[in-house]
Amino acid sequence: MSQTEHVLLVEDDSGLRELLQEELESEGYRVTACGDAEQGLQMLETEQIDLLISDLRLPGKNGLSLLPSAQKADPPPAVLIITAFGSVQQAVESLKAGADDFLTKPLEMDHFLLTVTRLLENRRLRNEVRHYRSLLAVRQYNGIIGQSPAMLQLFDQISQIAQADGPVLVQGESGTGKELVARALHEQSPRKDKPYMMVNCGGIPGELMESEFFGHAAGAFTGARTQRAGLFQQADGGTLLLDELGEMPLALQAKLLRALQDGRIRPVGSDHEIQVDVRVVAATNRNLTQAVADGSFREDLFYRLETFALQIPPLRARGEDVQLLAEFFLTRFNARQQRAIKGFSDDALKALLSYNFPGNVRELQNAVERAATFCDTRMIEARHLPLRILEQPADADNLPLQDNTQPLITSLDPGEDPAGMPSLESVQRRYIHQVLKATQGNKRKAADILGITRRTLYRWLT
Repeated sequence: MSQTEHVLLVEDDSGLRELLQEELESEGYRVTACGDAEQGLQMLETEQIDLLISDLRLPGKNGLSLLPSAQKADPPPAVLIITAFGSVQQAVESLKAGADDFLTKPLEMDHFLLTVTRLLENRRLRNEVRHYRSLLAVRQYNGIIGQSPAMLQLFDQISQIAQADGPVLVQGESGTGKELVARALHEQSPRKDKPYMMVNCGGIPGELMESEFFGHAAGAFTGARTQRAGLFQQADGGTLLLDELGEMPLALQAKLLRALQDGRIRPVGSDHEIQVDVRVVAATNRNLTQAVADGSFREDLFYRLETFALQIPPLRARGEDVQLLAEFFLTRFNARQQRAIKGFSDDALKALLSYNFPGNVRELQNAVERAATFCDTRMIEARHLPLRILEQPADADNLPLQDNTQPLITSLDPGEDPAGMPSLESVQRRYIHQVLKATQGNKRKAADILGITRRTLYRWLT
């Protein structure tokens, strides 16, 4: 298997240095060789080194003097010390100083090359473990993955709202993780040891919804042979997630408002009300402001829910989180399927970062799982990704820049015919191209300056 690791060889014996360099290069390694510690230190400071091989005795400083600089690198290289004056004490000192192994001259070449292979493989494994631990531990918030400014702000809002007790409205596009946010609100709240219930309002027939929420008395309707507790009673003391709240019928919205205001519910067919203590988290991908305007959602219920409102950003607004999430999903897939896929090729990563993901995190998760399933190499390549990601509309990042440096509008003398003035659309397009030229074609920066999303910028440019 071809190697790509960079080896730094520090050896003052020119004959041995040339021999070792030739042997390492014949194995496919990239080798930089030098004859003293000073040159080695310069290379460690300027180059990414995967393996440092150094003689113990060198002109001036000895080989151990290289170890502090090597250990400062991120990630640090593996270190192999060699010497013609081997002893147990020297080996122990080298290992204590941070070396990974110690060999004595004369070197047996097959053993030397096997040691190099083993040290580099161990380094790769250590780096992967460190990388995966950072994904699984450092960048999670109650099971939500993200480190972009938009998500860090959301995490802070969740922490604050979780300590309050009023209803919460969670809004966001489909696939953004509304259920995860609701669960995080519960886990961060004083109610975390109490029940957590959830129901999809769009998945319950309208005639059964009231009974599902508030329960019913025996004989309340045909088939109701026994009394049944509804979700509000089952979640008493805890949290109830009402997913897809915008699908709830208007008649039931009034009863939900009553439950939110005074904590009292009346089971279907019962003459008595029941007091409950439930925190309601309502989630929807609908625009409730528009729903209030068109009469499909009660205005008073909307304002009651809006006391604590959370807006989950779409994936396209989360920048670096796309790569972070893709790597997290790949790590989880590897663990579940006992695979060892190393990561994403540059082309695959570029395709993921360029795609707008209308299905948000859920779509990214499905895309990574599909790519990993069909991956027949060590890395996921662009050809493994779904076609919709590869065959997206022409990427504005690759559109040629137009030189539109002329003034956006020119002065109009009194009495001059305005027919020659540019249209608003023309002025807008010209200004966009001026911003693109100022940002040297960087569409992300241009979109930020214009205050629009990259998708909108693409649409305006085509």
